[in-house]
Amino acid sequence: MQRNDTRFSEFLLLGLSEDPELQTLFFWLFLSIYLVTIFGNLLIILAIISDSHLHTPMYFFLSNLSLCDICFSSTTVPKMLVNIQTERRVITYAGCLTQMYLFVLFGGLEDFLLAAMAYDRFVAICHPLQYSVIMNPQICVLLVLGSWIMSVLNSVLQSSMVLQLSFCTHMEISHFFCELNQMIQLACSDTFINVIVMYFAAGVLGGCPLVGILFSYSKIVSSIRAISSVLGKYKAFSNCASHLLVVSLFYCASIGVYLSSAVSHNTHSVAPASVMYTVVTPMLNPFIYSLRNKDIKGALNKFFGWKI
Repeated sequence: MQRNDTRFSEFLLLGLSEDPELQTLFFWLFLSIYLVTIFGNLLIILAIISDSHLHTPMYFFLSNLSLCDICFSSTTVPKMLVNIQTERRVITYAGCLTQMYLFVLFGGLEDFLLAAMAYDRFVAICHPLQYSVIMNPQICVLLVLGSWIMSVLNSVLQSSMVLQLSFCTHMEISHFFCELNQMIQLACSDTFINVIVMYFAAGVLGGCPLVGILFSYSKIVSSIRAISSVLGKYKAFSNCASHLLVVSLFYCASIGVYLSSAVSHNTHSVAPASVMYTVVTPMLNPFIYSLRNKDIKGALNKFFGWKI
């Protein structure tokens, strides 16, 4: 019996559509979204670095989230744009594994960073007098470093387990990037252990940050309700409104995609739905955090010498 050799395997990314007219539309649409994502998040990072008033835990986490969004979007969009432009949808086994590794890494990192930001808002609103003591620079660095370590370990584990699988010489992926679940489904060898590890890791590393976020906001809501003045409630809520909106977009989109795919078993419907949390959400984050944030807008005005 001839053994499949993954070293010479190639995958075919089917993308979002095969219609030539839609392909042209998708190219310019996703190129525009990608450029806005890169420049928008870079502006957030530059504003935070350049203004000493923004060297606080909240903006430290925000700068790391912006960096994560740049990397997260760069993992999938450039390859999709190249495929559309060259009309070639082939990706090598090594390229597919690298893309999957980076996607799992930065997707997990975003989970942990959003949880760290929720904890920061919880301390700021529920324990304001102890904020500078609890959220000291060492704790902030440890939270970010721990997020990176956990994300890298999970990504290495998932990728190493995919390396043990055998694939056919030419496989079609009903997606615009190499997604972990679809790669496991396309394997020719037994994938039982891979599925168990994938869902266990998703439950622990995805569920724990979500539980932490929900717990933080339950305490925040209780604290806001205890505030007597309407102005005080508004100020407290405005401090976490942007983060809450980002969390809602990311988790609702990602959970909705995987729950719908698990129920319907329709892999072709996953790709369009995945655009929301892989492409659109990283673009929206800079707008959400900057449009209503006077500190960010003031830092950008100072950085570019604008007088607004």
